[in-house]
Amino acid sequence: MNPTLKIRTPEGIAFSFALAGPVVRCLAWALDFLVIMIILKVVMLVGTVIGFISPDFQVVVMLIGYFVVSVGYGIVLEWFWRGRTVGKWLLRLRVMDSHGLRLQPHQVLLRNLLRFVDSLPAFYFVGGVACLASRTSQRLGDLAASTVVVYNPKPVEPDLDQLLAGKFNSLRQHPHLEARLRQRVSPDEARLALQALVRRDDLDPAARVALFSELADHFKSIVTFPAESVEAVPDEQYVRNVVDILFRTRGTEAKPAPREPAGAVG
Repeated sequence: MNPTLKIRTPEGIAFSFALAGPVVRCLAWALDFLVIMIILKVVMLVGTVIGFISPDFQVVVMLIGYFVVSVGYGIVLEWFWRGRTVGKWLLRLRVMDSHGLRLQPHQVLLRNLLRFVDSLPAFYFVGGVACLASRTSQRLGDLAASTVVVYNPKPVEPDLDQLLAGKFNSLRQHPHLEARLRQRVSPDEARLALQALVRRDDLDPAARVALFSELADHFKSIVTFPAESVEAVPDEQYVRNVVDILFRTRGTEAKPAPREPAGAVG
């Protein structure tokens, strides 16, 4: 079983990340090495063409090309591709800050510059030993840059029928306002509300109340529903109703319970 990195934010949200061990990281490096060799092959072909014009300039191009590709490959891809290289992408890995913060340029630069030390004396021996000795599978470059390599699992779509079932949605009594809500809410806002519902049990009670209060106020500012449809609805239920409208079609929502006719005898 892979070791796990657990991070809790100041808002009380807990995240768990499966750490990548030295074996899978070595496989990712092997794939990246093949990509680097292909790029260097192209550089050599360009240098050969230049050699017909100036042999001395060919040597300069080859040396600069080798340095830029071998060092810049990891730096450029990990920064612009959010902690991934081709090898990491194929094996569903990514680099992240060890405290869950946004990955910074100096971290990417430092961990890649220290790759030379980790590769000593050959085949990443120093880096491999450091990974085995570290509880968070960090090589020397990761320790210096405060980074870790984690698995980046394929996102699983939540079961909306299970997540939203069993609750009557009072907002659906106003179809024209439903349509206006779908039109005005952005995809990012919709996904944020959905993820808040999915992860609500991971929140501290106070953080949960504060989060759904903020989300409910935000959606109420986008479209105003009649008071009788919202005044008795808790904030978390209001957000659930909004997500129901944004992600599910009409006809799949719960129906209100039938009332007893006046004067009925039980």
